[in-house]
This record gives sequence, C-alpha cells and structure tokens, in this order.
Amino acid sequence: MRLHTLVAAVGAALILSGCVTSRGLDPQGTLTDPSSLHAERSLAKVPVSPAGWPAADWWTGLGDSQLSSLIEEALKDNPDLATADARVRQAQAQSGSADAARDPTFNVGGGVAGAHLPGSLLPDPPGNHFSWTKYGYGSFNWDLDLWGGKRAAFEATVGSQRAAEVDARAARIEISTNVARAYTQLGYAFTQLDVANAELDRTHASQKLTVQRVAAGVDNQMQVKQADSEVASAEREIAVAQRAIDSSRTSLSVLLGKGPDRGLDIARPAALTPAAVAIPANLPADLLGHRADLVAARWRVEAASKDIVSAKKAFLPNVTLGVLAAQLAGGTENLFASQARFWQVLPAFSLPIFDGGRLRANLAGKDADYDLAVAQYNKTLVGALNEVQDDLSGLDSIGTQIQAQQRAQDAAQQAYDLSQQRYKAGVGSYLESLVVRQQLLEAEQRMASLKAQQVDTSVQLIQALGGGFRPAADDPSVVTAAPATH
Repeated sequence: MRLHTLVAAVGAALILSGCVTSRGLDPQGTLTDPSSLHAERSLAKVPVSPAGWPAADWWTGLGDSQLSSLIEEALKDNPDLATADARVRQAQAQSGSADAARDPTFNVGGGVAGAHLPGSLLPDPPGNHFSWTKYGYGSFNWDLDLWGGKRAAFEATVGSQRAAEVDARAARIEISTNVARAYTQLGYAFTQLDVANAELDRTHASQKLTVQRVAAGVDNQMQVKQADSEVASAEREIAVAQRAIDSSRTSLSVLLGKGPDRGLDIARPAALTPAAVAIPANLPADLLGHRADLVAARWRVEAASKDIVSAKKAFLPNVTLGVLAAQLAGGTENLFASQARFWQVLPAFSLPIFDGGRLRANLAGKDADYDLAVAQYNKTLVGALNEVQDDLSGLDSIGTQIQAQQRAQDAAQQAYDLSQQRYKAGVGSYLESLVVRQQLLEAEQRMASLKAQQVDTSVQLIQALGGGFRPAADDPSVVTAAPATH
C-alpha cells in the first residue's frame, strides 16, 4: 500500500470517528486550593519558626537513646515496610510493562510439520505420501500511537509508581511515630505501677491502723471493711498497671517485627522531653510538600488524569505497521537453501464504529477514578491542616492543665508534709497523715497522665507536620494534576 493511500485511509477514519464519541463525559472533581483553607485565627497565638518542620531524626529530641535504638530497629525489621517496598516494586514492574508496550516488537520462529495426504483427495504425488515441511519466519509489529494514548497510559503508571514510593516513606514515618507513642505509654504504665504500689503500701498501713483502733474500741467494723476495700482497689490498680506494661511491650514487639520476648528486654523508659512547639510560616501551602500522604495523593490524581487521556485516545483511529517474512522447505531440502520464501508489509488501521458502549463506559470509569482521587486528596489536605491545629490546641490545653496540676500537687505535697510534722509533734494522728498521703498520690497520678499526654500529643504534632518527610530531589513538592481536555 502506498503512503498516500494510507494517509487517505486515516483521513477517512477521522471523518467516521464521530460514530463513537466521548462527548459529554468529563470528570467533576476540583482540587482544593490550600490558600482557601483559612487557619490564621486558629494559629494566631502559636509561635512561628522558619525551622518549624520536624527533622528526619526528630525522635532524638525526646531525650532517650533506647527509644532511638528501638525506632532504628523497627525501621529495619517491621514487616509493614517489606509490604510497602513490595508494592513499590510491583508499581515499577507495571510502569515498565506500560513503557514496553509503546515499543515495536520483533519475533522469530520456526517449526517442522509432517503430514500424510490421502490419495483419494490428491493425485500421487503428493497423495499417498508422507512428507515433511520446514519453515522459519520473522515478524515486526509497531503500534504508531499517533495520538499518544499509550504514552498517557505509561505516564499514569509512572504516577502510580511515584505514589507507591511516597507511600513507602510514609510507612516509615508512621512506624517511627507509633514506636515513640507506644514507648511513651510504656513509661506511663511504669509510673502508674509506682503510684499503685505506693497506694497499696498506704492502704495496708491504714488497714493495720484501723484494726488496732477497732481493738481499742475507737473504731468499728465498718471502718475495717472500708480499709479492706481500699486495699482491694489498690491491688486492682497494680494489676491494671502491670497489664498496661505488658500491652505496651507487646505493641513494641509487633512494631519491631519480633516475638513477644523482645518486649521483655526493653528497659523502663526514661522521662521523655516533649517536642518544642512551633509551626512553620505559610503552613497551609508548605504542608503540601512535607506530608507524604498529601504528596502521594497528588501523584494519584496525576495518574488518574493520565488514565483519562489514555481512555479518550481509544476513541480515535489507530495505525499499526507490520512486516512478515518466511521461508519454507519440503522433504529433505535444506530450509536455508530453499528458494521458497515470501514477505509482506501490513500497514493497518482500526476505528471503533460500534462497541456497545464499552469505550464510553471505560472513560466514565476513569472520570470517576479521577474524581475519587481528587476527593481523597481534598480530604487528606483538610484533615492534615486540622490535625496540626488540633494537636497545637491540645498541647496548649495540656500545658495549662499541667501548670494547674503542678499547683495542686505542690499543695498536696505541702499538706502531706504538714500532716507528718503534726503527727511527729503529737498533734495530729497517723491516720490523718495517711488520708492526706492518698490525696498526694492521686495528684502524682494525674500529673504523670498529663505529662504522658503531652509527649504523646507532641509526637502526633510531629506526624501531622510530616514527620521529617522531604520530597526526593526529582520530585516536585506539588504535582500539577489536571485532566486533559483534548
């Protein structure tokens, strides 16, 4: 077929392409502009720092070397990381397959066939004879991808690959923060156990004293039963605290990718220092490049937009080129010496005229995928900004509560000291001192809880600010993602 004939055929196909059309099918999703999410009033009282983004090794600022070792161990052995890495390799393979589909193919082959032809159908020869036929061939095929549909499909897989790569980094951030939070809970559980043991000692002393007072006729059995109840309650709190220790150790063992015995080797955590509270300038916009989940969501929007392009190109005519060459030899003839050879050139085009709505249904599905990706991105963006504000608000509230609780604890400590002085001076009773001691232990318990909440919330704020994520050198922090309109 001559070139002008092929061009004419393509032109005719373009005229007929209106038979199957994508008209009326477009995505509805719109990406949320970060600047439209106002947070100025909510963050007005929070100090702003140009260095407010967490460092990659932010956990070192919490002040416990054992925690740093545990996070490093988890980042090496956690099974979820192997899953994330496998998904990256899977996405890379899909991208490679889509890229290879754009290239021409060349194949060679050959074979031998033997047949006996009946004399009742064919004269002799070849009838009533068994003969061999040998053949070899080579073929070349190339889809010209005139409209870039395969290229768009490849670019879609690249977007999915980038999203998977960022997801793998997000998994590491999540694991590091989960280890820090579980470690914080372990430290708090040990403090709970300390307070519960001190309370048990106090209740035993109160019980013993009450028994003595009943024997002296000062108190009655009602006071004894009350003392027995306090002892039982203290014993229950010890069991609760011990269970919290075991649970936290188990959680850490899972995060470390080890068996439960690994948790038993974790020493009691030191007191952790909450992360410094500050936010970066221009938070809403800059958050896009520091949150792995946001970057991954943008890549998915980009991939979905390329899928739409690829689906639209399927409505257009397509041209392929093919070349086939073959050589045959019969009987005992050498295949390579045979003169029985042929070749042909196969330019062809295809055009969807009627497909029962398959192409439109496919495009409608891609539009919906895009809208879903946009909605997920918008949800992630709104959630990310509000997470930062909520964690900052939580830290502010906890700080105020700690100040008030410190005053309450100081007052309880002073009351206990005075009760001890009164008892030693013979003015007050030992039972009175034990009652005041209970108030002090309750104050210490509440303070320990608040400090654990403060550290935990500071870790959540670090995660909300990206957990130290930085885009790779070849990654834009904000991906331009909008479906093509052509």
